[in-house]
Amino acid sequence: MKWSELLRIVGKEPVFHSSLLKAGMIDPIDLGRQLSRWVKSGKLIQIRRGLYTLSERYQKTSPHRFFVANRLKRASYVSLQSALEYYGLIPEYVPSIISVTTGRPETLSTPIGAFIFKHIKKDLFFGYKVVDIGDEQSALIALPEKALLDLLYLTPGSDNIDYIRELRLQNLDTLNLKHLKDLIKRTGSRKLLHAIHKVETLLSEL
Repeated sequence: MKWSELLRIVGKEPVFHSSLLKAGMIDPIDLGRQLSRWVKSGKLIQIRRGLYTLSERYQKTSPHRFFVANRLKRASYVSLQSALEYYGLIPEYVPSIISVTTGRPETLSTPIGAFIFKHIKKDLFFGYKVVDIGDEQSALIALPEKALLDLLYLTPGSDNIDYIRELRLQNLDTLNLKHLKDLIKRTGSRKLLHAIHKVETLLSEL
């Protein structure tokens, strides 16, 4: 495969999987060697095995890291601090992209950033939506209420008022407390019920 042919096939894709190139008579071994050469020459960036993006000079679309996170693990959505920052509910910049997945937990360090995947039970894999994140890209992101619920559920001791305060939650008027309570009831978690009472206590202090 020539470089011009690869650009023709994947030029508009923010990221692409090598399987996209294996149609027709292409020898997968030769293709693998060619991809490795392009990575070494700096034309391609290998995010992980089989997943690539064009180097910046060749990109028509810069990959959004939420988009990349979804591609790294199909059964996942962006949540916890990453989603809370996206919605303006916490003031801190979150350098790693944090997602939840029904698959195994994993932390990936890639040339375009770090991605953390936390395991969640299948019956808790809900409360997310497709969000337009620009440049014709979209990503599965937790609803604001579910992002907070996921964080509280997966963090030990999160039903402590001191932990709730340490989150420095802001713009809480944008949260739908009724929807949050409905989501918590769906989980049947006593810990989350305790935690939301602490959030309400915090709200009453504002």
